[in-house]
Amino acid sequence: MNIIVIGSGGREHAIIKKLRENPEIDRIYALPGNAGMKEADCVPVGAKDIPAVVAFAQSHDIGFAVVAPDDPLVLGMVDALEEAGIPCFGPVAAAAQIEGSKVFAKNLMKKYGIPTADYAVFDSVSEARAYCRTAKTPIVIKADGLALGKGVLICQTVEEADDALREIMEDRMFGDSGSRVVIEEFLEGPEVSVLSFTDGKTVVPMISSMDHKRAGDGDTGLNTGGMGTIAPNPYYTPAVAERCMKEIFLPTIRAMNEEGRTFRGCLYFGLMITKDGPKVIEYNCRFGDPETQVVLPLLDTDLFTIMQAVRNGTLADVDIRWKDASACCVILASEGYPKKYATGFPITLPENPKHSAQIYVAGAKWADGQIVTSGGRVLGVTAVAPTLEEAVKNAYEAAGDVHFENAYMRHDIGTRALAAKGE
Repeated sequence: MNIIVIGSGGREHAIIKKLRENPEIDRIYALPGNAGMKEADCVPVGAKDIPAVVAFAQSHDIGFAVVAPDDPLVLGMVDALEEAGIPCFGPVAAAAQIEGSKVFAKNLMKKYGIPTADYAVFDSVSEARAYCRTAKTPIVIKADGLALGKGVLICQTVEEADDALREIMEDRMFGDSGSRVVIEEFLEGPEVSVLSFTDGKTVVPMISSMDHKRAGDGDTGLNTGGMGTIAPNPYYTPAVAERCMKEIFLPTIRAMNEEGRTFRGCLYFGLMITKDGPKVIEYNCRFGDPETQVVLPLLDTDLFTIMQAVRNGTLADVDIRWKDASACCVILASEGYPKKYATGFPITLPENPKHSAQIYVAGAKWADGQIVTSGGRVLGVTAVAPTLEEAVKNAYEAAGDVHFENAYMRHDIGTRALAAKGE
């Protein structure tokens, strides 16, 4: 079978590498892919160009499509492909709205009693500012729409809130996504990411993970799309998992069904483990990045089989297993990310990475016959080992053999998790 994977980042590279393990798959096309995806045929078709993607699928005998990024999902890529007779992994546009609009997601949780932070919604900057002057700080301000994982600002003071509202609503740093904002209470506790497979009836959580969003060591600096991840997350205990299934996961699936927005695909739960129990801080309608880069290497069941079952409504029939191991992914970024950074630097990759590490390429392209940097997050290096301590050590050692000018990484990925585990 020929399949297509829509997208171009490290998440898509991880998905492609895992799908490649299935012998029934003949060719994998990445649309548009990137220069590091040796396991796929990269085709210069934009991930949001729905007519071009559909036309390519129809002309290349495509039997299955995986739509990975948020933008094409929210725009209706799955709807269009399915209408053209191409089976897809991913939610239709109506279901993808759970990420496409934070206002929709918050109102859904309020309506169905799913635990989350208290909030208010504003489309007027003056009313939002007035609200912030009466609210307890710190306070969280979120752009309503998609913002590449960067549309959340934590404000310690009223002055910071004023600046955030100006940037989001007046300067439109996130474009039209900032025409409305959600202002939330600040929740305290460890964060946990739980990706899940669901066919709209059954929900199967994947191995938990911990993202490191801040650009600098010690969780300092600006929010990024993620500077590294570890899995499993030690804060996600069996007791917490049981509560999440009962109070969050299943109620969310039921709520979406009640709203006529049945969700089939990967539903991502961003959780905060507060003193009052787990609460939802965000939903994503797709695999997270870079969470995917530590979760999929731990999957011990064929990914393509799972994806087909999700699409066909037979997920309950699949025995999904996980390796008894830990994983760590270290992101190598361009210095200056997530603000201004230079690109176009040649990348040197080891032929056989230390510790059998996987290198997932994100921001790279071909230029003058060589692979060069083309983005902020350039690649991720993932190591799997029996213990988290070993996985972290091995990931950093393997990352040390990757070179490009102005490369930057955090040096404390996994430190919090190791402290929590007592390793």
